[in-house]
Amino acid sequence: MVIAEDQELLRTSLVTLLNADPHIRVVAEASDGVEAVGLVTRSAPDVVLMDIRMPRLDGIAATAAISQNPDLRETRVIILTMFELEDYVFQALRAGAAGFLLKDTTPAAIVQAVRTVHDGQRLLSPPALRLLIERFVPQRRGTGQLDVLTPRQTEVLRLVARGLSNQEIEETLHISHATMKTHMSALLERLGARDRAQLVIAAYESGLVG
Repeated sequence: MVIAEDQELLRTSLVTLLNADPHIRVVAEASDGVEAVGLVTRSAPDVVLMDIRMPRLDGIAATAAISQNPDLRETRVIILTMFELEDYVFQALRAGAAGFLLKDTTPAAIVQAVRTVHDGQRLLSPPALRLLIERFVPQRRGTGQLDVLTPRQTEVLRLVARGLSNQEIEETLHISHATMKTHMSALLERLGARDRAQLVIAAYESGLVG
């Protein structure tokens, strides 16, 4: 993994903490956003721990650059921030971050968060989801952007946005696991979304839910 944090003391502490876990290896560390993007591009890590406020290029722009690079499709970014309700937390999620952590999170929780994201799960807490709703409901543009979806795909998207897991959606719609995976792949491709969090954003932005 790569750690991007401009405060040297905190960065060093994070490197020490994460390298102490036998299943995690920090391959590079960056002190600003430009350096972070370069290191991530070269090393293609599974996970990036990204400070949201950094010189030269902030964490949001750096996350967007990583998310938009097709060669880094498997790289997941966790945003580090001081305040849970900062306006740009939402922007970071929209840019493609897998979730965010507060800097006062316990060491054990930071290690668990890295493991969670590495395993392909989203690190999106209930407060973050509320933030998504609060930010997007006033900005709804209508469901025209969902015209590329079939009625069934639209229904799946609605349930995803309401917080149902894949298994819960399968049970609700009486579909198989394989069919659910097909719908999710189609949603990601047709809406240009990187992950589940971005699908939730698209649903709220379009007015499908709210």
